[in-house]
Amino acid sequence: MEDKKTCDTCNDTACTAKKQNKDESKEEYADRQKLQATLCRIKHKIIVLSGKGGVGKSTVAVNLATALALNGLRVGLLDVDIHGPSVPTMLGLEKESLKGNASALFPVEFGGLKVMSLGFLLQNPDDAVIWRGPMKMGVIKQFLTDVQWGDLDYLIVDVPPGTGDEPLSICQLIQSLDGAVIVTTPQKVAAVDVRKSVSFCRRLNVPVLGVIENMSGFACPKCGEITQILPEGGGRKIASDMNVPFLGAIPMDPAVSHSGDAGKAFIYHESKNPTVKIMQDIIDQITEASKTKKLNS
Repeated sequence: MEDKKTCDTCNDTACTAKKQNKDESKEEYADRQKLQATLCRIKHKIIVLSGKGGVGKSTVAVNLATALALNGLRVGLLDVDIHGPSVPTMLGLEKESLKGNASALFPVEFGGLKVMSLGFLLQNPDDAVIWRGPMKMGVIKQFLTDVQWGDLDYLIVDVPPGTGDEPLSICQLIQSLDGAVIVTTPQKVAAVDVRKSVSFCRRLNVPVLGVIENMSGFACPKCGEITQILPEGGGRKIASDMNVPFLGAIPMDPAVSHSGDAGKAFIYHESKNPTVKIMQDIIDQITEASKTKKLNS
């Protein structure tokens, strides 16, 4: 059993959870302390965003978390896509269910990862979750406060596309985010939504760690040659226009799709694939940027 750090045992006098605000009740203050007690045990917190769906955001989140765990780090992966949780499928965990007690839920542990998703709570994976904003905010808060994450080096949060309830809730609840990684595809219709994601982050004072252009060209499964089948460079141009880092371009590789459908993390199970080297270079930039942001904060 892990020792639970609480505000009563914390020596950080600068922590905002040490004092009750004038405008909050005792219950609200207790909830805020409980949330902070969880977050202060997590060194780095990164959200993965996209302006549109279908750009491979969850693929990036899963492989980022897996790569960090492979490096021997303590990693949590939180899937807050309420209406379309895909992380359990991508890791082959569809049949897993959560365990817990009266005071805590225990994340599913898999290959060095601690994983949490609403998908683990659905009795039938075909069930539609029809919730309004307050209910989403409530369950996301519960994922942070009631799940026993323990001490983590990184928490990677996969949020649904757009700038709606889920990403807003995460940014409001985790006020010490290291930053956001924004995923897009190269064509203009997807890349222009990067602007909205960057503006969203700036409004909420969340650093943008960088933009990833996914599905940038097609990688031949036989020879490895990359052929541009979509207009290229949209992500790079928007990143330049918005003055945020461009992290790199990941080609459209059939092995990535096959790995996700098979419930296997691509970066681990296809370690000899050239696309893995591209992903790893991008991930190294993300981790370095998150450390820099933390030092400068």
